[in-house]
Amino acid sequence: MRLPPQGSRLRIDHYDWSGGREAMLRFGPATGPVVVVALPLFEEANRTRAFAVTICRALAKRGMASVLPDLPGQGESETPLESLSILDLQTAYDALIAVPDREGRRSYGVGIRSGALLDALGLLCGRWHFAPQDGSDLLRDLTRMKQMEIGPSRTLGEDWFLDGSMPEDAPDPPVRIAGNLISTSALMELTIKTPFAEAGIALRTVRLDTDPKPADRHVPGTPLWRRAEPDNDPTLATLLADDIADWVAACEG
Repeated sequence: MRLPPQGSRLRIDHYDWSGGREAMLRFGPATGPVVVVALPLFEEANRTRAFAVTICRALAKRGMASVLPDLPGQGESETPLESLSILDLQTAYDALIAVPDREGRRSYGVGIRSGALLDALGLLCGRWHFAPQDGSDLLRDLTRMKQMEIGPSRTLGEDWFLDGSMPEDAPDPPVRIAGNLISTSALMELTIKTPFAEAGIALRTVRLDTDPKPADRHVPGTPLWRRAEPDNDPTLATLLADDIADWVAACEG
């Protein structure tokens, strides 16, 4: 059996942010640039986590380090999701970037779907986004889910985000969508959140070939976030890992 290079094995670590401590998985060597992966928000994170792990393992085989964090309210995090704003998640991501920075390593963000909304505050050397989704698109998806949950016979009004089990005068009453309790402030924030795009900072966008939106590259693959259950696409993960590795190498010069 071929063993991974020294320092490339999976390691469990943590990072601290103003709201507490969260876990993260570290892959690949202990030196060199680090790719920091941001999973999609809410229920899509569960559908794409195995896919993201496959990308990280593929990067490790190419000698590139990566980090897959549990952001607050996601994965094994004990922070209640309904207590968080999108800004809180961005702040936690920024704190996460400080870990490789203290190690003297350069960080590159990889955002999957709405995960591309989370790297806005991070001091990254570049951003690579796969099928990025802006906040308005995500809010439309959540609205469709909520409509399906309440049934076609009921109409969503402007106050659809008020959970029926909460008094209307409760502070920031959460809404339950696909099993997630999401604060109304987070839902409102989504209307103005867009993926980072600032001149002079490296940015690469990759989309599936079924997605007509502009991108630096379109690739064949499966939209795992549309599956009813979590799934994986190792072929696509390998293709994307190659693209990420080549892009980071080009950025590093």
